[in-house]
Amino acid sequence: MNQIGILGVVHNEELRMQHGLTLETIQALILEFDPDVICGEVLPASWEKYRQNPLDRAYWGEPPSEYYELILPLCEEKGYAFEPIDWVELDVWNDFDPMRHYSGEERADLEAESDKWWDKQLTAAGKGEIAFNCAAFDETTSLKYRWLEQLDAEAHVFRWTGRHIIMMQRIKNAIKRHPGKKMLCIVGADHNHVLNEELRKLEQVEVIYPLK
Repeated sequence: MNQIGILGVVHNEELRMQHGLTLETIQALILEFDPDVICGEVLPASWEKYRQNPLDRAYWGEPPSEYYELILPLCEEKGYAFEPIDWVELDVWNDFDPMRHYSGEERADLEAESDKWWDKQLTAAGKGEIAFNCAAFDETTSLKYRWLEQLDAEAHVFRWTGRHIIMMQRIKNAIKRHPGKKMLCIVGADHNHVLNEELRKLEQVEVIYPLK
């Protein structure tokens, strides 16, 4: 039996400060959960670059800032194993913008609608004990991505559905490498609801989400 927690974070320091999900808070949550393994939203190739040179930064595909500033050094300090689980094909990612088929005023209207969805997410983010880790945020986020799917189903499959299929497989592979271990998945909060739903389908896995 693997116990797996999910912690959704945001990749922007200003947002962290505004919503109380600071690096200090994230660290406290990690230490309280006390995992054996952290599965992080990092590309395997970027993880290898970090292992070769932790100071190599500012490249397309680098890990989000919380990994450099907190998570990866904490893994080294505490002896947590780290498993990179993200997937992005960097050379074609921008070709699958969900608004790629829209232009002019129509695109501007859709971008304004996207901003409204983000505002709804931010409003919902504070409705749990841990910001961005609650049912209200997850429900709003799920609705937002259903809306995006209607704009361009192919882009949605590439950027969202396919990405999660691969992220989940990498988590499953990590479970095989660490049987019976306590694991913590740390991802951008938009991914929370998908991982929560998919992990609960697995046998011999106890999901803890939200952490509080």
